[in-house]
Amino acid sequence: MNHKSGFVNIIGNPNVGKSTLMNAFVGEKMSIITSKAQTTRHRIMGIVNGEDFQIVFSDTPGIIQPKYKLQESMMRFVGTALADADILLYVTDIYETSEKNEEYIEKVKNSEVPVIIVINKIDLSNQEELEGLVEKWKELVPKAEIMPISAIKKLNVNFIFNRILELLPESPAFYPKDQMTDKPERFFVSEFIREKIFLNYKKEIPYSCEVEVEEFKEDDHIIRIKSVIYVERDSQKGIIIGDKGMAIKKVGTEARLDMEKFFDKKVFLEMFVKVSKDWKNKITDLKRFGYYQ
Repeated sequence: MNHKSGFVNIIGNPNVGKSTLMNAFVGEKMSIITSKAQTTRHRIMGIVNGEDFQIVFSDTPGIIQPKYKLQESMMRFVGTALADADILLYVTDIYETSEKNEEYIEKVKNSEVPVIIVINKIDLSNQEELEGLVEKWKELVPKAEIMPISAIKKLNVNFIFNRILELLPESPAFYPKDQMTDKPERFFVSEFIREKIFLNYKKEIPYSCEVEVEEFKEDDHIIRIKSVIYVERDSQKGIIIGDKGMAIKKVGTEARLDMEKFFDKKVFLEMFVKVSKDWKNKITDLKRFGYYQ
């Protein structure tokens, strides 16, 4: 049997469940998930290997109108995903209307690769509403396949996975068969910390933070990590640290437990907080954080 391989790129608006779907496909926590919009900032690849196939799934930031250079970079990741897909998954949900982000929907409509419109969160809908949504999307993107799912409950996820296998082009593997992602270990450390910031702080604080891993040293028994949380203002630094350091200690404990599960090894985590004013608009900072080449 010939080998099949390809890039399956997941795009859509914020909070529709792209990262949940990505993680369900890969079987590992590759993308961080919170109830807040714009949690995903990078394009993250998760690789699923079989004896005769390799699927390179790609999660992307939610589609937004950029207001600063960080968001411009995020939307470039989406543009790249549109351009290099072998199969395109456009994820929507039962709540959003098809009129949202018409520009990107038009690009999906004109795509020359197979397109699957994924309607997520059907566990929160009824049959009549769902049938109406399916018809709307059929009219909007006639050549696309429409697949209703619940990513969080893994309902119909295997059905989509099997359809992707059918649609994959014949090709040798792009990555070694034992590789699960294109990202280095340091990237996942920063993502685990960033996720806990999103979960533990309110308002603008999570959106004002970025995490850099300065040291990652591993031996047979333990991984020693030194990381820095960057904020935009001095007042935010105080909020991140919290009274007697309790807030940042909670973030560190929760992130460390996730890291130990992910790496299957004991982790010693040090975290510091620094101010880098307006880092979201500074190309030098954004390059350091991996948003620009």
